[in-house]
Amino acid sequence: MMALTVTWQGHATWSIDADGTPIVVDPFLKPHNPSAITTAEEIAAEYILITHGHGDHVADLVALALRTDALVICNFEISIWLGKQGVSNVHPMNHGGSHTFPFGRVKMTIAHHSSMLPDGTYAGNPGGFLINFNNGHDVYFAGDTALTYDMRLIGEVGGVDLAVLPIGDNFTMGPDDAVIAAQFVKAKRVLPSHYNTFPLIEVDAHAFAKRLQREAGIDCTVLAVGESLELR
Repeated sequence: MMALTVTWQGHATWSIDADGTPIVVDPFLKPHNPSAITTAEEIAAEYILITHGHGDHVADLVALALRTDALVICNFEISIWLGKQGVSNVHPMNHGGSHTFPFGRVKMTIAHHSSMLPDGTYAGNPGGFLINFNNGHDVYFAGDTALTYDMRLIGEVGGVDLAVLPIGDNFTMGPDDAVIAAQFVKAKRVLPSHYNTFPLIEVDAHAFAKRLQREAGIDCTVLAVGESLELR
């Protein structure tokens, strides 16, 4: 099994190095993201995954896609909107659908949230991504979501090596529900996401990590912005 490196870029933005293939999830970067230290001009991408259309997930999408010509994997509605922004290298998906890319197989999962693009355009339904990487690692990016009973289905088919879960509460599930979500998907390890960027989503991630270990026996790594977790 080869290594997979996952780096927190702040808020709900993640970059992945999958055996040399750079992937970015929900690009919300400096200066738009007050917690980010990297700009859209500095980050590498061959693939961009988009969970939904809110500005704190797509603020740097068009700039990054145009600069890198990365393939954008998103829902159908966002793919149509991207075409109107001059981004043609897109792959539309919808809930429950899977597709094999050179780095692995991606399934779009259900997320309970809302979704509208920054210019007011309807952005379809929000989602998450279950990625089965070619190097053997299974990673679940929940996206912005409430706790859903559908998460149990991920656990019932074997669980995941890593679950990236929102914990900021108010707009998404908070720490209480994230502890349950981690158990639903049978995660071996968790990375918390979507917290502390703004006052409304301030939580104690270290307290969450300790609780997750105490109550569920699941490891949780709290990264600083720019720090990485390597799976081997």
